Amino acid sequence: MSETELQRLLGFFSDVQIDSEQADHFRKLWTMRAFERSELITEAGHTERYFYFVLEGVQALYVLNQRGEKVVLGFSYSGSPSGVFDSFIARSPSSTFLEALKPSKLLAITLPDYESLFGLFPDFHRWGHLFFREVLFGRLFREVELLTLSAEQRYIAFMQRCPEELKVIPQKYLASYLNMKPETFSRLRSSTSY
Repeated sequence: MSETELQRLLGFFSDVQIDSEQADHFRKLWTMRAFERSELITEAGHTERYFYFVLEGVQALYVLNQRGEKVVLGFSYSGSPSGVFDSFIARSPSSTFLEALKPSKLLAITLPDYESLFGLFPDFHRWGHLFFREVLFGRLFREVELLTLSAEQRYIAFMQRCPEELKVIPQKYLASYLNMKPETFSRLRSSTSY
C-alpha cells in the first residue's frame, strides 16, 4: 500500500487517533485486492471474509429475485467502505452478491484483524458505533424514499446526492436501485437536467 493509499484509508477512519507507529501496524493489517469488471467479489451463500475500503471502481450489492433478475440494494465507490457487512460481522453465509461494475482496487481486512482494531485503538469503538448507525439510518432513509416518493422524485433525489462515478455505470443498475424499469429511468434521464 502506498503512502497516498494509506492516507486515504486513515482519512476514512478520521475519528480514530492513530500515531505514526500505530499507522505502520495498521497498514500491515490490510491487503490489496483487485477485481475486473463484472467479477463477483462476494457470492450469495458464501461468508464475506473481508471488510473493504474502495480505492478505485464501483461495486453493486444485490440479490436475485424469483426471475433471476438483479435487485440492487446499494453501491460502493472510491473512498467508501464495501463488503457484505452482515455476513462479515455475523460470520454467516451471505444472502447477497457483491459485484465489481468497473475494474476495482480494494483494501481488505479480515474479521480477526478488524476485531483487533477495537483493542488497539480506543477510539475505534466510537467509530464502529457511528459507522453502523450511519449504515442503519441510510437503509431506513432509503426504505422511506422507496415507499413514499414517486419514480421521478426518487430519480431526482438520487441524482442530486450521488457521486459522479455512479452516474456513468450501466443504467440498469441505477434503475434497479431506484425500483423502476430501465425505460422509466431512461425517460427521466432525458426529460430532466440530471
